Amino acid sequence: MQDTEIAKRLEFALKIAAEAGTFAKSFFKEIDNLKIESKGHQDLVSNADKDTETMIRAAIAQSWPDDGIVGEEHGRKHGTSGYDWVIDPIDGTANFVRGIPQWCVAIACSYNGDAVIGVINEPVSGELFSCRRNGGAFCNGKPISTSSLSSISEGSVGTGFSGRAPAGNIVGIIARIVADGGVFFRNASGALMLAYVAAGRLLGYLEEHMNSWDCVAGLLLIEEAGGTIVKPDPNTVLDHGTVVVAGAPKVFAEIDALARENFTVKT
Repeated sequence: MQDTEIAKRLEFALKIAAEAGTFAKSFFKEIDNLKIESKGHQDLVSNADKDTETMIRAAIAQSWPDDGIVGEEHGRKHGTSGYDWVIDPIDGTANFVRGIPQWCVAIACSYNGDAVIGVINEPVSGELFSCRRNGGAFCNGKPISTSSLSSISEGSVGTGFSGRAPAGNIVGIIARIVADGGVFFRNASGALMLAYVAAGRLLGYLEEHMNSWDCVAGLLLIEEAGGTIVKPDPNTVLDHGTVVVAGAPKVFAEIDALARENFTVKT
């Protein structure tokens, strides 16, 4: 793995995330014409998701033909370079199809399973979050950092629910957050909430299971913004996902304790 290779891929990721965001936003402006399907409980997909991912995949195949791809809508392509692109064309589809402007394009690149690039584009707000390993985290080119607060009673903690985990687990976490004087936050886009942790807007984020395309970019953003995470296993995260526990340095221990007390999957 060479810095020049990562730099080139970051430049590409920024460009394609911006283009994909513009493309997806054109569908968002015409949501009455979307073709929507259900993949499971509260798990929707539209032709906008599929077409946006197809566009991103085509660009990767042209520029980085030896790289692998892991995408939410069109599955896994194995490569030979050691690099894998991890794509969620529209994270927050439930918001997208209902006209709620809280969704994003999430693109990450990993090397041998470890994230080296993360880009999250929120087209409606015009915010483009980006990072590279050991290079810091940014929003629209300006450095960002996690919160300096020291207690969850001083802010909000993002929460997510996975159908792969018992529903009562996240309910227990929400109850504890409120009992401890905090506020829980959920906007139905896990990738975007992770970006908000990196930017210091949320104190942290908890979800018992996230697929790689939802969390790899955001977890690297948080690390590069000075936050603390439970590190995903590079051998399994791309294909099987991971538990997600992340937060600002001074509140991470408190957030991790919530996960340890309530999650079936232990951190």
